[in-house]
Amino acid sequence: MAKKKPIKKLTDIFLREKPVRMLVRLNKNPRKQKYFSVIAKEVDCTYSHTVRILQELQRKGLLTFTKKGRKNIIELTKLGKELAEYFDKILNLCSKSK
Repeated sequence: MAKKKPIKKLTDIFLREKPVRMLVRLNKNPRKQKYFSVIAKEVDCTYSHTVRILQELQRKGLLTFTKKGRKNIIELTKLGKELAEYFDKILNLCSKSK
């Protein structure tokens, strides 16, 4: 019988960590332009996985991409900003209940 991996954090129970952390990071310093590679480094995720997650969030209407030269600038929509703020509060609460 296979062993079950123990759950370490509340966020592991309720949320997929990487997409939530990406949204929260995009909401920090809104004046600073964000790129795929920057977000990937900030949330410790591979570039290709970051692109896939952010494209899915774009399809759901949470963010937009604006092409500037060879780079895509990522911006949150109004809904994306609202969700990012809620997720930030949730992450803060979960970190308090270790």
